[in-house]
Amino acid sequence: MTTAPIRPVQALLVVDVQSAFVSGGEAVPDAARVLDRTRDLLARARAAGALVVHLQNDGTPGTADEPHTPGWELHLPVEPGPREAVVRKTDDDGFEDTRLGELLTGAGVRELALCGVLSEMCVSATARTALRRGYRVVLPHDAHATYDIPAAPGISEAVPAAMSSRAAEWALGDEVEIVARAADVPFVAGELTAEREAAGARVR
Repeated sequence: MTTAPIRPVQALLVVDVQSAFVSGGEAVPDAARVLDRTRDLLARARAAGALVVHLQNDGTPGTADEPHTPGWELHLPVEPGPREAVVRKTDDDGFEDTRLGELLTGAGVRELALCGVLSEMCVSATARTALRRGYRVVLPHDAHATYDIPAAPGISEAVPAAMSSRAAEWALGDEVEIVARAADVPFVAGELTAEREAAGARVR
């Protein structure tokens, strides 16, 4: 876990902070903490002019995050513009068949932070691909979460969510920068390409 001062990142990826996972009776156990840390990260990323990308999972019919159902909606407000976007996905990996890579390139991003849910699934899968593509990846320990793993007879007792999240961090290996507190992650603006500036102007 990183203890030295953290170099600034140029982007924040908010992974699947959708109502089904962070509100109501089916929320992850640490939803309140993740929402608090995510709000802080969003405020500071926006203030610095960093790129913000909200990943939104399109679940299959009948699931909690089925598109255009209440659980699918992003739980925190989005501020559309040249430095903030929503990317819908159908895979754990936020890069798979999406425009995420294009957005990061267009915003001059080489270093990024992730937060959200679920630690061992979409957060982990997106972090792995980012590392594979050569990005520096920062993962604040207190800004991602998952569910408890139920007991499996003959295999294991129940695994608390906090342990599962920590195991997901460990499994990412030495390349990812795990930091204890989201509050310690600094942001800086990347350099937008002309095309990205124009696209943002059209959105506004």
